[in-house]
Amino acid sequence: MSKRSSENTQQVLPGKRSKMSDTTMANGVETVTEIDEDLHSRQLAVYGKESMRRMATANVLVAGVTGLGVEAAKNVILAGVKSVTLQDTASCTLRDLSSHFYLSESDIGKNRAEACKAQLQELNTAVTVSAAPVPLTEELVADFQVVVAVDVPLEQAIRIDSFCHANGIAFIRADIRGVFASVFCDFGPQFTVYDVDGEDPHTGIVAGITQGPTTLVTCVEDDRLEFQDGELVVFTEVVGMPELAASKPIRVRNCKPHSFELELDSAEFQPYQRGGIVTQFKPSKELAFKPLAASLADPGEFLLTDFAKMERPALLHLAFQALDAFAVRHGRLPAPGSREDGDALLAAVHELAASAPGPQVEVEEQVVRWLASTASGQLNPMAAMIGGFVGQEVVKAASGKFHPLHQWLYFDSIESLPAEIPEASQLAPRGSRYDDQIAVFGAELQAKLAAARVFLVGAGALGCEFLKNFALMGVASAGGGALTVTDDDTIERSNLSRQFLFRDWDIGSSKSGVAGAAARRINPDLRLRALQNRVSPETEAVFDDAFWGGLDLVVNALDNVNARLYVDSRCVYFQKPLLESGTLGPKANTQAVIPGLTENYGASRDPPEKQAPMCTLHSFPHNIHHCLTYARSEFEGLLEKTPAEANAFLADPEKYIASVRSASDAAAREQLERVTEVLVSEHCTTFEECIAWARRKFQQQFHDRIAQLIFTFPEDAKTSTGALFWSAPKRFPKPLEFSASDPAHAQLAQAAAILKAQVHGIPIPAWATDVGRVAAIAAATPIEPFVAKEGVKIETDPKASSVAHAMGSDEAAIEANIAKLQASIRPGTALQPIVFEKDNDANFHMQFIAGVANMRARNYDIPEVDKLQAKLIAGRIIPAIATTTAMATGLVCLELYKVFRGAPLEAYRNTFANLALPLFAAAEPIPPKHCAFRDMRWSLWDRWVLEGDLTVQQVLDWFREKGLEAYSISCGQSLLYNNLFPKHKERMGTRMSELVQTIAKQTIPENRRHFDVVVACEDEEGEDLDVPLVSIRFR
Repeated sequence: MSKRSSENTQQVLPGKRSKMSDTTMANGVETVTEIDEDLHSRQLAVYGKESMRRMATANVLVAGVTGLGVEAAKNVILAGVKSVTLQDTASCTLRDLSSHFYLSESDIGKNRAEACKAQLQELNTAVTVSAAPVPLTEELVADFQVVVAVDVPLEQAIRIDSFCHANGIAFIRADIRGVFASVFCDFGPQFTVYDVDGEDPHTGIVAGITQGPTTLVTCVEDDRLEFQDGELVVFTEVVGMPELAASKPIRVRNCKPHSFELELDSAEFQPYQRGGIVTQFKPSKELAFKPLAASLADPGEFLLTDFAKMERPALLHLAFQALDAFAVRHGRLPAPGSREDGDALLAAVHELAASAPGPQVEVEEQVVRWLASTASGQLNPMAAMIGGFVGQEVVKAASGKFHPLHQWLYFDSIESLPAEIPEASQLAPRGSRYDDQIAVFGAELQAKLAAARVFLVGAGALGCEFLKNFALMGVASAGGGALTVTDDDTIERSNLSRQFLFRDWDIGSSKSGVAGAAARRINPDLRLRALQNRVSPETEAVFDDAFWGGLDLVVNALDNVNARLYVDSRCVYFQKPLLESGTLGPKANTQAVIPGLTENYGASRDPPEKQAPMCTLHSFPHNIHHCLTYARSEFEGLLEKTPAEANAFLADPEKYIASVRSASDAAAREQLERVTEVLVSEHCTTFEECIAWARRKFQQQFHDRIAQLIFTFPEDAKTSTGALFWSAPKRFPKPLEFSASDPAHAQLAQAAAILKAQVHGIPIPAWATDVGRVAAIAAATPIEPFVAKEGVKIETDPKASSVAHAMGSDEAAIEANIAKLQASIRPGTALQPIVFEKDNDANFHMQFIAGVANMRARNYDIPEVDKLQAKLIAGRIIPAIATTTAMATGLVCLELYKVFRGAPLEAYRNTFANLALPLFAAAEPIPPKHCAFRDMRWSLWDRWVLEGDLTVQQVLDWFREKGLEAYSISCGQSLLYNNLFPKHKERMGTRMSELVQTIAKQTIPENRRHFDVVVACEDEEGEDLDVPLVSIRFR
C-alpha cells in the first residue's frame, strides 16, 4: 500500500458527517419520494416502498464507462436512484463496440461518458444522468453515496476506497478480464442491512401452547412450518397468556413441520386459551467492511460461484493482483496467446503465493495462462453477468435491502474456452468490432457465431437483454446467419422499468418489432427477423419442420411454464440445443439442454402451487391472500364471465335455452341464475341505478352473507366431535354496516358503480369522479332488512370443489329463470364484458378488487392491504428487476459459446443464483436417462426412423428383427393397432399413412415427409420396454 493511501485512511472532509450513519436510510438523508407505482410495480414487489424511497435519494458515480460500466449504470438507472454520474476520460475505440451497447462507429474518438449519456438518460427520466470527463479524484467522489470503479488501476482504487471508507461512501470495484471477473465491496466500518434476504416472514397459525420451562407451540396442519432453529418469532392474536404477546422476539429451537419449542420459561404465565399467529421476526444486521488495502492482505471468506472450484478464488485473488502489477509495469495487459506474457504472469503469481500469509495457495498453471491470454478481451456476456451483480450491490448500498457481498467475488468461465489456447494468429485483431471476443476465443469461433441460425422465443425482459447480447457478440451477423425473434405481446408502461430496449413512445407497439429494431441499432449487421406469433401447436404452420430443422440453437426468454415445455418438446423432437433461463425477483436459474448430453427441461417439474379450498375462500378466509383471490373471482364472475354468458343467451336465446334444459343440473341452474340477474333483476339503465346496485352488493356480500354464516354457525357452535367450530384457522366474522363517511366503503361503491355502468354501456357522468357524491347516493339506497334463514347449507368440507347450491329442484328453478328471461328479452342488446387489467390504475379494476378484499378482511379481522399490495397479489405479478435479468442472460450467453464450440457435458453449467444473499450454485447438467437392449442404446433424444410407406405388418416385422414384439401402435389419441382386438388383424396389410389419416383423422401437410407413431413393445421375456418415438418417412 502506498504512503499516500495510508495517510488517506483517516482523512475525513471537514464538517462532513458519514453518509451511512443515518439510520433512516442506507446512505443519505431522509426525504419523502413519490414512486411511480405503475412503472415500478414489478420492482416494488421485490424491494418495497421504503427501500425504493431510500434508493431514490442516492447519488451514484460510475467511474469507467466500459462495457461493464455501462451495464452497471443501465441497471442502476432502471432501479430508480436519484442520479448517476458517468466518469471517464477515455475515448471510444472500435474494440469498445464488442461489449458497449450505447456506442457506435460514429462515436469513435468521442469521450465514452459523453457519447452514451443521452441514451442512458432515456432509460429513466426520473434519474438525473450526467457525464464527468475528468480524472477520478477524492474531490469528485465526495458528493456521492455510492462509487463504482470499473477498470481503475489498483493503486488508484486503493486511494479512492480509502477516502470513501473514511467518509461513509460505499465503494465497489469491478473488473472483467476475458472470462474472469473480480468484484470488491466496501460499505464502510458500519453498515446496516435492513432486510437480509427479502423473503416474507414465515408464519404459522397457533393450535396450542404447552406451558413449562420449555414452551411447546403446535400449529394447525394446513401448511408446513418453515421456521429454522435459532430464528426469532413474535406472537399476535393469542387469547390468554398475555405475557407471550408482551415478550420481546423469542428464539425457537427443535423446529418440526407443525411444532417448535420456545427458549422461554412459561410455567408461571397465565393459561393459553386459543388462537394466535406466530410470525418470524427479521432483525436488521450490522456489517463492518475492511478497506481495500487491508482486504487485499486479509480477504476473509470469498463468495463461491462454483463448488467444483473451491480453491479457485484464492488463486484468482493473487492472479488479479499480479495482473494489475503487470499492467503497471508494461503499460498494457498481457497479449492474447503470448507465451512470454503468460510466463511472466505465472512467475508473479508464484511469487505472491510464496509470500502470502495463511494456507498455501495452489497455483493452477493453466488457469493463470488462460487469464493472461484472455485478459485484454472485454466480453459482453461477462459484462452483462457482472454488471447485473454490481448493479444489485449498488442498490443494496443505496437502500439497505438485501445482504451485500462481504467482500470479494471471483468468477470464471474457463469451461467456455477452447480446450487449448489458440495460436496467436487466431487471436490477432482483425480491425473488427469483435476483436475483443476474437482475442479470447479466436476468429474461428467468431465465424461460427456470425453464421449461427438462432431462434429467440420471447422479447420481454429476458428477450431484450438477449438481443442486446447477441448484437454485441455478432451472433447471426454474416454469412448464412439468421436470428428469428418472436413475441405476440405488445409493450405496456410497466415493462419500461426492466425491458430496457423500450421507451415511452413504444407503448402499444409489438415487443419483438421494437426490440428487433433496437438490436439492429446496436449492430446494423444483425440479420434479424421479428415475428409476432406465439410458439404453440396452433402455429406449427409458421414454425414448421423446415424452420426447426434449419436451426442451430434455440434460446427461451419466456415467462410461463407451459410455453417453455412446448418449446422444449420441439427441441427434443428436432434435436436442437436449448438454452433456458428464468427469474423471480433477485433469483435466477439457467439450464443448458443439449441433445444427447443432458436431460431436457421437462424432465423435472416444480410441484403445483397449493390452492386454498373453495370453502375457505367463500366462508372461512384467514389471510389476505384468500380475500384477494375471492375478490379477483368476484370481479371475473360479475363483470366478465356473467356478461359474456348473457351475450351468449342474447345471441341465440332458443339455442341457449335448449342447452340449459339438456343439462338440467346444479351448474346449469347456477349459470342461468347469474344470467337472469344481469339481464333482469340487476339490469341497470342509469348511472344512479348502478350506484344502487353497488350498494346492494355491498349489503349482500359484507353484511347479509356474514350474518347468515354466524346465524348458521354461532360463535359457540361445536363440531360433531365436541370441538369449537370456530377454532384455528377459522376466524369468527362480523357483518359490516355501510358508511358513506368511510373512504374505503365510498371508493368501493364508486368503482363498482362505474364498472357496472361499463358492462351495460351506460354513459358515466363527470360527477362520477366525486367519490363523496357517489357515496351519498349509495347511502340513500333503500336496503331490505336482513332475515336469517333456517336450513341454509354452507359448505365446510375442504375437499369440496364448489360451494353449496341453493335448495329446491334444479329443473323447476331453471324453468322459472327461463320464463323471466323470455319475458324481458331486449332485441339487439349486448353487454360489454370487462377483462381484468391490473396495470391501468385509471380503469377502477384494482380499486374494485382491493375494496372487495379489504371489506372481506374487515369481516374476518384480517389486516388490510393498500392498492399496490392488492395489485401484486391479485394481479399475480411476478417480481422482476433488471439486475437479475442481466445477470441471467450473461450466464446463458457464456453457455452459448460452449454450444458453438461443441463442448463436452462436463463443460456446461446449470446455475441457480440469488442476488439478495448473494448466492451462486453452479452444477454440471444431469445426463439423460438411457435405455438399453441388446446392442441398442437410446434416450429421449433418439427417434427411430423407418423408411417407406409401410404397412402395419412391415412395422411389426421391423421391430421383430430387433428382438422386440410390438403389440400396440397409436397416433395422437387414436389406437391404430393392438393385438388384443381381433378386428385389428384386418389392418395388417393396410399402409400406416392411410390409418393415420382415416383412424387418427390427421392431415399430413404436403411438405411433411413423415408422421410419428408411438409403439408399445415387449422384449423376449415379455417385459415392457420404453422405445423412442417412431417416425415413418413415407414420402
